[in-house]
Amino acid sequence: MISTRSADGTEIVLDRLGSGSPVVLVSGASCARGVHAPLAELLADGHTVVNYDRRGRGDSGDTPPYDVRREIEDLAAVIVVSGGSAAVFGNSSGAVLALRAAAEGVPITRLALWEPPFQLDPGAPERARAYAAELAGCLAEGRRGDAMALFMSSVGLPPGVIAQMRQAPMWASMEAIAPTLAHDAAIMGDGRPPAGLSDVKAPTLIMTGSRTGSWSLAAAEALTDLLPFPRHTVLQGQDHNVSWEALVPHLRSFLS
Repeated sequence: MISTRSADGTEIVLDRLGSGSPVVLVSGASCARGVHAPLAELLADGHTVVNYDRRGRGDSGDTPPYDVRREIEDLAAVIVVSGGSAAVFGNSSGAVLALRAAAEGVPITRLALWEPPFQLDPGAPERARAYAAELAGCLAEGRRGDAMALFMSSVGLPPGVIAQMRQAPMWASMEAIAPTLAHDAAIMGDGRPPAGLSDVKAPTLIMTGSRTGSWSLAAAEALTDLLPFPRHTVLQGQDHNVSWEALVPHLRSFLS
């Protein structure tokens, strides 16, 4: 475990393993770097894998007030200690953060995305606004458990499953990370692809699972139209909680 400092002085903690061309892993909502630890191990034979805690998560610090630009600066700082430029893999809302960083000119050589959760139906912007407002209310009142439950409901978990999870030993750690759900809500904005994606110069692989809802395919198709150098691959039998063993062959092929 090592650390670096972002532009605003926030400490960003990371693990670095393996050798070869650098790859930075960017996690999605409600996750710290531990979620990508198995993926890092699988990629370390052939790559220097940099797996970091986004601000406010795990061992990394956090400096209020939050701004998406600070997270872009965090990723840029991680890439500096990775050699100055790197390929980036982004998972879910972490894929959207990686996209936004690439559009801002962060030196990303290749960009691999797992199911960036854009929503393209007409009701998506209002849903995004309502979710962000309700989430902010929960967090302002110190109801971290309710904030996490709201997030889980928004991604389709049934109420009974959420109720069971709230009784599980792991729930305390999920409450601890709940404030960062607001970070991901800010990154997602109104739920649609952000402006400026034509400025992404890196070749981009968009990966989706055949068992995920139709929203993921629609999002991938929209990105294929917006990005200069896109490629879309469907992983058969996979849903949003992708198997790293299924993903790695596609990721290795793209990174080579």
